Amino acid sequence: MFDAKKVKDDCVLWIRDFFENNGKGCNAVVGISGGKDSSIVAALCAEALGTDRVIGVLMPNGEQSDIDMAQLLVKHLGIKNYTVNIKDAFDGVVGAIPFELSQQSKENLAPRIRMSVLYAVSQSNNGRVANTCNLSEDWVGYSTRYGDSVGDFSPCSHLTVAEMKQIGRVLGLPEVLIEKVPSDGLCGKTDEDKLGFTYAELDRYIRTGEIDNPVSKERIDRLHKINLFKLELMPSFEPEI
Repeated sequence: MFDAKKVKDDCVLWIRDFFENNGKGCNAVVGISGGKDSSIVAALCAEALGTDRVIGVLMPNGEQSDIDMAQLLVKHLGIKNYTVNIKDAFDGVVGAIPFELSQQSKENLAPRIRMSVLYAVSQSNNGRVANTCNLSEDWVGYSTRYGDSVGDFSPCSHLTVAEMKQIGRVLGLPEVLIEKVPSDGLCGKTDEDKLGFTYAELDRYIRTGEIDNPVSKERIDRLHKINLFKLELMPSFEPEI
């Protein structure tokens, strides 16, 4: 049975150990979207390091309908935060490319710009960038390569969506953040709409190998296989010398 209190405590210790060995005295820099994952990662970092060593970065692309959720989180935790609107950068890149970008390219451009912003903030503030992905998303490649898929340390990439929610409650986060319907914030659809199956199905399949819907199983297996490269080191040629 999943012991959320123990896993939370162990994760807090892991974060402290990471910073002790990979950035003693550094700050944790977290991109705050207003969803449960970034909220939970920020809260874990705040407990591990203290609120004075956590920096939240809100990065709307023009208007963000749920920006109030991100603002709620940073106010709840009492952490330093910056708002960096990426619209001008986004529009500038789109306008500078001499052909019409595909819709998927545009959707993935925003998280890649956001990651550049996070590293700029981090480098100027003695920081380490937190990855906010969870196991469920990583399992099916539901992240942007060189966007939200990267970071300097990853507290939650071995925890499913269901497990993350339990940890969020142990951390005392507002329920509205924990139960907020997950969305990539890119195309206007929920995660489950885009994926074609529910996180409940996916989490159960990951942890038990059991799944009732053969169509969902086939889709999960296919997505897992074709997206494994996102979790692996870049292939490199090794000459025989």
